[in-house]
Amino acid sequence: MSTHTTAPPKTRPPGTPETTGMDAPTKDGVGSSARRPDGVPKVTGDFAYSSDLWAEGMLWGATVRSPHPRARIVSIDISKALALPGVWAVLTHEDVPGRKTYGLELPDQPVLAWDQVRYEGEAVVIIAAEHPETARRAADRVTIVYEELDPITDPEAALEVGTDALHPGGNLVRHVPIRSGDQDATADVVVTGDYATRMQDQAFLGPESGLAVPDGEGGVDLYVATQWMHVDLGQLAGSLGLTEDRVRITLAGVGGAFGAREDLSMQIHCCMLALHTNRPVKMMYSREESFYGHVHRHPARMHYEHGATKAGDLVYVKAKIVLDGGAYASSSTAVVSNAACFAAGPYNVPNTTIDGYVAYTNNPPCGAMRGFGSVQVCFAYESQMDKLADALGMDPVDLRIRNAMTTGSRLPTGQKVEGPAPVKELLESIRAMPLPPATPAGPLDLTRYPGGVSNTTHGEGVRRGIGYGVGFKNIAYSEGFDDYSTARVKLWVSGGEPIVEVHTAAAEVGQGIVTVQMQIARTELGVDQVVVLPADTQVGSAGSTSASRQTSMTGGAVRRACIAVRMRVLQKVVGTLTDDPGDLSLNGGKIVSDSLGMTLDLAEVIGAGSFEETYEYHHRKTSPLDPETGQGDAHVAFAFSAHRAVCDVDLELGLVKVVELATAQDVGKAINPQAVEGQIEGGSAQGLGLAVMEEIQIKDGKIMNPSFTDYLIPTILDMPPMQIDIMELGDPDSEYGVKGVGEPPAISSTPAIVAALRDASGKPLARIPVRPDDFLDFISSGDD
Repeated sequence: MSTHTTAPPKTRPPGTPETTGMDAPTKDGVGSSARRPDGVPKVTGDFAYSSDLWAEGMLWGATVRSPHPRARIVSIDISKALALPGVWAVLTHEDVPGRKTYGLELPDQPVLAWDQVRYEGEAVVIIAAEHPETARRAADRVTIVYEELDPITDPEAALEVGTDALHPGGNLVRHVPIRSGDQDATADVVVTGDYATRMQDQAFLGPESGLAVPDGEGGVDLYVATQWMHVDLGQLAGSLGLTEDRVRITLAGVGGAFGAREDLSMQIHCCMLALHTNRPVKMMYSREESFYGHVHRHPARMHYEHGATKAGDLVYVKAKIVLDGGAYASSSTAVVSNAACFAAGPYNVPNTTIDGYVAYTNNPPCGAMRGFGSVQVCFAYESQMDKLADALGMDPVDLRIRNAMTTGSRLPTGQKVEGPAPVKELLESIRAMPLPPATPAGPLDLTRYPGGVSNTTHGEGVRRGIGYGVGFKNIAYSEGFDDYSTARVKLWVSGGEPIVEVHTAAAEVGQGIVTVQMQIARTELGVDQVVVLPADTQVGSAGSTSASRQTSMTGGAVRRACIAVRMRVLQKVVGTLTDDPGDLSLNGGKIVSDSLGMTLDLAEVIGAGSFEETYEYHHRKTSPLDPETGQGDAHVAFAFSAHRAVCDVDLELGLVKVVELATAQDVGKAINPQAVEGQIEGGSAQGLGLAVMEEIQIKDGKIMNPSFTDYLIPTILDMPPMQIDIMELGDPDSEYGVKGVGEPPAISSTPAIVAALRDASGKPLARIPVRPDDFLDFISSGDD
């Protein structure tokens, strides 16, 4: 069930021409639920993913990884592996032709470890062989002598004076302090809490894979599943010792990402092997290897203190957030910035004292995942708001509404919220939605109870709870990053029909950016036939498919390029239909004079030529946070969402059932309403997983459950019905008024579910995921 609330921007986005294709809607254009071109092939199994890549004469790559979370490398012996028939290459750090380290933000991670390993699963040796089994057998023959060291696995202990430094600069990756208002403010009512979130995996279905093909002239072509080809390109070229024009990357079919494909995995390794053997090389991780081969969501420990007046007005928020960054930096510096910036929640708080830390440890590296630092703190501050409401004797929704941000509110960083901030409206929307029936109607259906078909209960011992959560985060990249996207658009004629060709480097990872580009081109140029070329590095960067930015950034670039093409077409016919180009539009393959009602055939106007334009779209400038006070206009825009959860808990067994989720979200403009609903449902599912089941279990730096057998993710039986209110309030600074959609549902869903579990059980539940024993008085799960 979904509804739509529409309130278009009061003004057109800056620089938008008055005449646009939006004045004459086109079938399957902006605002329609156009079908995805990859939808049917993915459902039928015909879609080609990166793991399906094949080249004549290709070799198979394999990786030898450290079994220890921390150790010195004493020696590496590859002779037995090289002697195995069918093995073409066995490479170590000595064979890296260029820079020996790489990194998304800091080049601190070795391409292949040489003096020490810092986490279990770190790559030490790579192999190419004629058959994947031969490559695996060769890997088993590599002898590496390690001197094991005690791993540092506690991020707070890692930051203590005297702890061994895991990197030359120490164990602190970044500290973000934010200070606003009176640091000595006092309040009538004070609540404190300590909260923890565990390590979550992105759990995409397609493990890392790619194919590197040498060009015979010292360069290489890489076909790979990734999120950001141009940042891959810079790191690849540097470590391969090549100029960027000699490395070409083409996006292969991506089986999900959620942040984990922002960092390099096998890209450099695959290209090294291909260039060394002068043969195509394919690498494809197993599911277990994938757990070691990509970053995960940062575990967090958070201490909070909220102060309020007796009437319920927030006076101050104090927070200390410690993130476990794992062995290497990845995007940790940006994640901790987000965690600190949004630590007080979408509320008006006059006084804040916030400290965000991220530390190196010998745990698996952590980096980008849907929500990017906002997920962890949302769980903590929403738990605090419920605790504060209880201390005040107030309704938790009323407390949130009383303190809700609005347009013009300021973050703890001092930045003013310029666009819509409908926190009150979101909460009122979900509170007004009907609740599910108290008891399931009809014949006995075990799937409606906690425990499901295990037949543990028919309703006895089950108690129902209701909880709310509201959250927000930034859209696109922040803190002065020059975030942009490039689009090349060509209008020409094929078979007597006008056709639009769109070329960008935007990574389609399942979110639907290819469909969005087609919809925008149809709308702006009034042409039904649109072709989106394969994404590659032969066009300018589109930035990363992350930060909920591609629809606004690449969509903006495509729109502006289309407008430039359209203006050239219309200028060509000025004087034929009318002397006023503002009177002309494109629709249905025709050039239309809106006042005269006369048309020209677009294909005839184009003729044998073409119209082509390239546009580089930048969002408005941001600035870094002040290193002492955390003040600054660091963010471009903000997205808000709210959830209400209804949950049943079997108090005798600690089993739970999420009965229903209701949500409201401001999406700015729904370019494709059905795709928006899909994103909201998918993000909510990941939030549900974090709330009640998903946890990479780490013991002494080692992953204990690197499989989908033991790492549990929600299935269709776990996902409840949803009520969705899609609000289209428009952002004043983006094309069409769009906002990012994919991340907010993963932010506010988790605290709402946990709040419902608290309401049902009366337990504090300060750590996620919640475990069955957290509900049982006779078992203490501790903090393991």
